[in-house]
Amino acid sequence: MSRSSLARLALLALLWGSGFLWIKLALRGFTPTQIVLVRLTLGALVLAPIALARGMRFPTGRMTWVHLFVAALVANAIPYTLFGIGERTVGSNVAGVINATTPLWTVLVAFLAGTDRSVSWRRGIGLALGFAGTVLIFTPWESANEIASWGGVAILAASASYGVSYVYMGKFLTNKGIPPIMLSASQLAAGAVLMLFALPFGGLVAPHWRLDAVGSLIILGIFGTGLAYVLNYRLIGDEGPTVASTTTYLLPLVAVGLGALVVNERVTLPMIAGMIVVLGGVALVQRRTSRAPTEAPSHTETDTSTRPGK
Repeated sequence: MSRSSLARLALLALLWGSGFLWIKLALRGFTPTQIVLVRLTLGALVLAPIALARGMRFPTGRMTWVHLFVAALVANAIPYTLFGIGERTVGSNVAGVINATTPLWTVLVAFLAGTDRSVSWRRGIGLALGFAGTVLIFTPWESANEIASWGGVAILAASASYGVSYVYMGKFLTNKGIPPIMLSASQLAAGAVLMLFALPFGGLVAPHWRLDAVGSLIILGIFGTGLAYVLNYRLIGDEGPTVASTTTYLLPLVAVGLGALVVNERVTLPMIAGMIVVLGGVALVQRRTSRAPTEAPSHTETDTSTRPGK
């Protein structure tokens, strides 16, 4: 990997890994619904001008927009809102660690949906390890554990929703002749429209205009949602989807580190052990992807349109 790509990978991991912290801080002044609406709007406002300046045009097909709205629902509106709800009661470090289960959910959903029925012993062991690590993170045998709460369940459900979105977009939106950056800009715009309809559900409350909350929301929307897409596209174009996918391993490390340093969140031994087990499972599951060069174009498209759902 070139030095410039390595720098982009590190910056991308920082942007996405810190997103859990920005959500936590933004909740000090805004509701989850308000956070998601502003985040998606700012992300679309960053990506759309870039796409239009490159001569791209918004999709015109009716069914394409139907699929975009469904994708925005399961990849943006639902999981982003669930992360906001979950982080009201659990730490941003916990959210980052649980989010590492997303690739495992993706494989499971793809198998159940019939889009990928190939199962090797590595993938089987990887899935088993991943979900064992998830149980270890939750430590349900500790009744006082904040993770074993509805907040933790909401974050786990958000990660599962990401898994559904990867499979859905891979089937209905990628490889359809729409440039990934325009596909993503359109999806974020569709998500913003959906969140406008969701405003009556927790979005009509007067926000608290705290400086830390406003700053966090701006950073989350412009940098963590908009700029992160651009970096991801460039990284995939220069190094390929396999290298770009390694951000999966870095996000929980960034989330745990920033949570401990910035907001003094407690780091427990089960959390660290569970994170290691989950990432080990993800490594085994993803080994098949790196050995399947004939599928590279499909994975490239899927990554470019769905990765920034963090």
